[in-house]
Amino acid sequence: MKYMASYDLMETMRNTNQWLGATAQAFASYPVFSAFPNPAMDWMAAWGEVTERSFARMVAKPDWNLPAVVGEDEADHQVEIEKEIKGAFGDLLHFVVQNRPAPKRKVLLVAPMSGHYATLLRSTVISLIPDTDLYITDWHNAREIPVSAGKFDVEDYTLHLVEYMRHLGPDVHIIAVCQPAPLALAATAYLAEEEPSAQPSSLTLIGGPIDPDAAPTEVTDFGDRVHMGHLQEMSIQRVGFKYPGVGRKVYPGLLQLNSFISMNSETHAKAFRDQIMRVAQGEAGDHDKHNKFYDEYLAVMDMPAEFYLSTVERIFKNNEIGKNNFTIAGKKVDIGKITTVAVKTVEGTKDDISAPGQCIAALDLCTGLPDSKKASHLEDGAGHYGIFAGKSWRNNIRPLVLQFIDANPRDAEKPKAKAKKPANDNAAA
Repeated sequence: MKYMASYDLMETMRNTNQWLGATAQAFASYPVFSAFPNPAMDWMAAWGEVTERSFARMVAKPDWNLPAVVGEDEADHQVEIEKEIKGAFGDLLHFVVQNRPAPKRKVLLVAPMSGHYATLLRSTVISLIPDTDLYITDWHNAREIPVSAGKFDVEDYTLHLVEYMRHLGPDVHIIAVCQPAPLALAATAYLAEEEPSAQPSSLTLIGGPIDPDAAPTEVTDFGDRVHMGHLQEMSIQRVGFKYPGVGRKVYPGLLQLNSFISMNSETHAKAFRDQIMRVAQGEAGDHDKHNKFYDEYLAVMDMPAEFYLSTVERIFKNNEIGKNNFTIAGKKVDIGKITTVAVKTVEGTKDDISAPGQCIAALDLCTGLPDSKKASHLEDGAGHYGIFAGKSWRNNIRPLVLQFIDANPRDAEKPKAKAKKPANDNAAA
């Protein structure tokens, strides 16, 4: 019960702050105060508006808000979102552009389950829809999943990817962003041994911790020094009475958000102080830069406890993917079995979450893959977010990824030779 009480206490604090913000805004906005202009009242109303909006966003799933796509006929085509496969822990979504022939490129974008919704990749999705038949993994908030649905750990995540790959067929191209990169690699290796004909055409891994030991960061240092018992005691709680997942053990989104903000607390504090002043001076807008960023950043989701703990223990502490020791139901998944799927890695020189060297390690693990099926790119000056959603992605990385996809169709000639040394053309090699 103490874990449930802690969860409900955090939700109570969030609710209270949301109420305080709404109350301050309403009180300071009474018309009578306009008869006696006072900057303090303007500031109170601005503080209330920013506070209420911020705490309300913490329990709201953002909308996709996808713009229309301009087709070859120069007309706008609306984008509809269809649930291709429904599941307790996540859905496979399909972005269908109305009245447009399906592009030749079929792509599955694998979104992280790391505290934020798949909408974190909204800009990535918007950039890919015009040129691809796009699908995405949409993981559910664990607080909405009843305990009766069972567990969900890194093996279950991998098997979900296997199911999606089988469903979409061998002509699909996988793009895995950040956290799911090692599990997407494992899912491909699993299919290579269990059902080779169901393997995807290509696999692009962007900023993922394939081998966390290759280039230590604060994230990997945390994984190395933390004791699993202590981590479970400090991070895991049970969902409170307010949600369908009551009683489920989770790593709460609000606790994750606290960790996110604490890493750059001064930057976030300044951002909110500046926003309050802009609101007070009438210079802010509902969709300004601040709100656009924080509406997404503050929207957090609970992770299943077993997924979070198994990720820390197996991916970071034991480095099972990096050492090619990953198992599913006790059976080893050999990454060396991948022999026909083209693999590309993308890294950023200023990535402080998955530093250069961690992701490109995948190419060395693919010992059965010829050099002609391997590629890598190191984006100069790009941080973690920039390699999949920023200017670096739009201008440099996206064109290279699409070029890589086009160069590796499913009906390409199968390689006849094997090579263990990856063919790379940048400093990350």
